[in-house]
Amino acid sequence: MQSHFYNTYTELDPFLPNDAAQQLVQLCEEFGSYGLYSEEALNEGIGEGLPQRFDAAFNFVRTGGRFGRSQDDVKTLAARTNYFRETYAYGEEIAAPGIEALYKSEALIDAARKIFGRPVIEPAIVYANLLLPGQELAVHTDVPEFRGMSRKTCPQWLLVAMHHSGLFDEFRMPIATAVSWYQDTEGGEFAFYPDGADAPARAHSVRFNTAVITDTDSVFHGVDRVQEQLSSMPPFRPGMRVHPLGEGQWAVRSGKEEIARYSWSEMRFSISWKAYCFNDEEERKRWRTHKEDLGLEAVLDTLCGDLEKRGRLEKQRPDNRNLAELIVDEYIHFPAAQTT
Repeated sequence: MQSHFYNTYTELDPFLPNDAAQQLVQLCEEFGSYGLYSEEALNEGIGEGLPQRFDAAFNFVRTGGRFGRSQDDVKTLAARTNYFRETYAYGEEIAAPGIEALYKSEALIDAARKIFGRPVIEPAIVYANLLLPGQELAVHTDVPEFRGMSRKTCPQWLLVAMHHSGLFDEFRMPIATAVSWYQDTEGGEFAFYPDGADAPARAHSVRFNTAVITDTDSVFHGVDRVQEQLSSMPPFRPGMRVHPLGEGQWAVRSGKEEIARYSWSEMRFSISWKAYCFNDEEERKRWRTHKEDLGLEAVLDTLCGDLEKRGRLEKQRPDNRNLAELIVDEYIHFPAAQTT
């Protein structure tokens, strides 16, 4: 295996033995159907009524994506980022038998140690993403975790803003993320910004049995548009699922109604692996026993205090929605759309 180590990421090419990579293609089909990632509940309380990742969604609609394709209307832009996802493993639960070798991959664990400089690595989750022709993934950073705060307990956009603010670093759980691919795809490059949001993006072509591992909670990244085969992309709506039909054919269905059909070669399949990175066993124990956890009110008090110091907020807080948009606007600064 050849690996290239950089300051903030590692490329693995090839990633797995060829037979193991081929088995993951088979696993993708055997797993069954895949639902839309957008089918997550709206925020309640702080940010009430907003999508979980309104930070990335609003930026995507405003800019038209990494290349600023402003000719698309809002509904089309929303459909382009309404991709399909399912979880293969979470903690000790294995939903896709056969994923264990990747979940406990020593190559990924070793790369995570080198990138983060932390020797204790605990794999946490594996999930699969399927993008269809015409789809792309808005530039974003992933949802981080803090001691006592995760996507299970508070809004995703808030966790992202907390990390970008730099105000809660001592509570942050460093997470390594590896993204791997199992077919050659036309378009659909993994575009990421390892040198910062103000530097040019690096576009990694999607090639069979390759992987990139980095800190996606800190490094902005997205997926360029998968090459379109049809004159217009179907409108993907909540409740739709993509199903394997056998012999490399897949269908998007709304209930029993078939909306569109694709061949495997037209699609973009990736597997993401995430692992916690600890300095030592004591740090991992502090996380597991919930010592020195953060709480939502303390976080909001800290953010509002900082916003006051910055002159962005008066003593009286705005309503939940306006406060959420203010927090995102102040702390999350996306890369500019590429105009050439």
